[in-house]
Amino acid sequence: MRQKLIVIGAGMASGRVIEHLVEQDPDAYDITLFNAEPRGNYNRIMLSPVLSGEKTYSDIVTHDDTWYAEHAVTCRFGEHIADIDRVAKTVTSENGDVLGYDKLLFGTGSNPFMIPLPGHDLDGVIAYRDLEDTERMMAMGPEKKVVVIGGGLLGLEAAAGMAARGADVTVVHIMGHLMERQLDEAAGYLLRKALTEKGITVKCSANSKEILGENGHVTGLSLDDGTVLPCDLLVMAVGIRPNVALAQASGIAVGRGIHVDDQMITSDADVLAVGECVEHNGAVFGLVAPLYDQAKVAAQTLQGQTASFVQKELSTKLKVTGCDLFSAGDFADGEGREDIVFRDPARGVYRRLVIENNVVIGAVMYGDTADSNWFFGLIRDKTDIADMRDTLIFGPAFQGGTPLDPLAAVAALPRDAEICGCNGICKGQIEDAISAGATDLGAIRAVTKASGSCGTCTGLVEQVLAHSLGDEFVIPAAQPMCGCTDLTHEDVRRMIKSQRLTTMAAVWQECAWKTTCGCHVCRPALNFYLLADWPLEYQDDPQSRFVNERKHANIQKDGTFSVVPRMWGGITTPDELRAIADAADKFGVPTVKVTGGQRIDLLGVRGEDLPDIWRDLNAAGMVSGHAYSKGLRTVKTCVGTDHCRFGTQDSTGLGIKLEKELWGSWTPHKLKLAVSGCPRNCAEATCKDIGVVCVDSGYQISIGGAAGMDVRETELLVQVATEEETINVVKAVTQAYRENAKYLDRIYKWMNKVGLDWIKSRVVDDLNERAALVARFELSQSIYRKDPWAEHVARQSDTYRPLANLSLEAAE
Repeated sequence: MRQKLIVIGAGMASGRVIEHLVEQDPDAYDITLFNAEPRGNYNRIMLSPVLSGEKTYSDIVTHDDTWYAEHAVTCRFGEHIADIDRVAKTVTSENGDVLGYDKLLFGTGSNPFMIPLPGHDLDGVIAYRDLEDTERMMAMGPEKKVVVIGGGLLGLEAAAGMAARGADVTVVHIMGHLMERQLDEAAGYLLRKALTEKGITVKCSANSKEILGENGHVTGLSLDDGTVLPCDLLVMAVGIRPNVALAQASGIAVGRGIHVDDQMITSDADVLAVGECVEHNGAVFGLVAPLYDQAKVAAQTLQGQTASFVQKELSTKLKVTGCDLFSAGDFADGEGREDIVFRDPARGVYRRLVIENNVVIGAVMYGDTADSNWFFGLIRDKTDIADMRDTLIFGPAFQGGTPLDPLAAVAALPRDAEICGCNGICKGQIEDAISAGATDLGAIRAVTKASGSCGTCTGLVEQVLAHSLGDEFVIPAAQPMCGCTDLTHEDVRRMIKSQRLTTMAAVWQECAWKTTCGCHVCRPALNFYLLADWPLEYQDDPQSRFVNERKHANIQKDGTFSVVPRMWGGITTPDELRAIADAADKFGVPTVKVTGGQRIDLLGVRGEDLPDIWRDLNAAGMVSGHAYSKGLRTVKTCVGTDHCRFGTQDSTGLGIKLEKELWGSWTPHKLKLAVSGCPRNCAEATCKDIGVVCVDSGYQISIGGAAGMDVRETELLVQVATEEETINVVKAVTQAYRENAKYLDRIYKWMNKVGLDWIKSRVVDDLNERAALVARFELSQSIYRKDPWAEHVARQSDTYRPLANLSLEAAE
């Protein structure tokens, strides 16, 4: 007499259990299979090719009607189980049929999680989980707008499938990069780039706020930054939850999933469970490999054999929208861990191995995953890789190979990529000049003018020469940005602009960075370059700033801090002075000093007191003086015409206006200004980065002064007649400095490289370029001009804890 086995759910795991049972002993069980869907088992992994039109449903069916008939499986498809009586060992179907069982197997899988946003119940808001969802998506005509919430595997498959059908698709992902559970930031960048090239818009770090609709149907998605994304269909693919409702109602023990032991037996000895609905030793499962392992163990348990399910080291090998991906093990950053990274930007290949104690503990691969099984074996077997470390990253077939091509980044540039922004010269023009006989930098300059103006593209021009001429050209030695790259600051800056690189991950990949995520030397520079060049696209990374900028105060040699509130133009009030005095008393500040920039410095503040002293000073209307920043420090002024008998213009008023326009701006290094009311120069304007000397006929603007280790007098840039023109010239100079200078170069060092004439040509002679520079500066200020003290006080955040991944030493 065959035992009665009832299986609830015709998924991939339960289908594999039935396969094992009928293969081992077809007469052991009388099997009845219930499924809520009106069909049997199909390969859910292949739904995306069905959506894109590459396959049909019949192509992905694993068990058709004939198979079930041949193996005497009674199918009750499209029929729910309404009740389970574990004492009587019966199940009741939704139509009232009562069936007895000897053994019961749960394979109820999981349910898609729907974010309970306002409007989530509108028509046109769907999940992407089964064939019905796929068919609803396929029913959408071409040229429709689709928004997909979720940048995981399912979400990207839905996006790619709809894009292949001609839809206008936008992916919204709350995390900073796609597929963050499987990929690190660099690989996530490559995936995003590939999706963008396929016409899919990707918005990361985007938080959904509300689903909009009219007449009961979805019309768009509103983000919390105010952006509205119109859509005709909204797909939620933000995760799954084990489907435990029926098991829980029957009294079986559940947690996140249905609790099972090593034999896949639940809290009831006659009830088993497999697949996405189970929880084993605190873990739930979504990948197919462990589900099939569970199925094998469950079948052996049902056959009376001894077997145990063991959670194994898992790897993920996927193809998302035609892009090969692989990840395994633990690839997060951690103390004592090292990275080995290989990048080939030209082919879009990325490999990263995470090493700990000479053992590979994690791997991420993108673009070329041919060696993934070998790398996974190293992780699984905890192989000691000390003897193969030098060639490990190249895979099993490579021994004693060659170093990475330092010209890979420039080789990957298309011919129309701009190399010399000053003269609008692209890579193709330089290559054509080389073909015509220009074989050195001087000849290239003579023919194309590339590198002949500001000089910041010189390194890239030399690399184009080297790539084209091979051994016939030797690139002159240049100081790289840091040990992470062979490129100079100028090379990297030009790549950021010509390739439109808007994230650090993009720079690391496209510029063939040797490390995974930079170091304490290059990260602050990259953070500034990206912030200055792409203020709309890039978001400031506080962890990539020096300690003073992270703490919004200057660290002193004894570990205390210097706090300098801003006093516009050096002008203060009795109330401000009282607030400073009160703060000094309250927090036991040992030293109060007037600075060379006409500000009052509170020296010796303890780190734990920083938020509180900021709060008290904010309450008096005072904001950060940015005495710690790579940005505007102060605008020093004299009293000018208000009080001085020699004053020719209102130097104090102009200084305050300049300070209020420029405060909060980030620059390559600290920026100091001064406005003197007459040529007697009491504000010392001629030794500042930018100085204004007032004269009877207007304002003389000079730049490039210094009074530190290098002492320099400013050089005259221009004389103008009005305050408005003065302010615009200063903004334009500041923006030109921001856009072109090497990080940690003061203005005078930048001026030495590009020449005063080059600056004049853009700020003085070309009024359209001046206006454009001013507009770009004002755009950046509209985003970044904020008081960090007030922001941190409002958030009540811990801003004084050191960060381990960056040096605690300030740049000066």
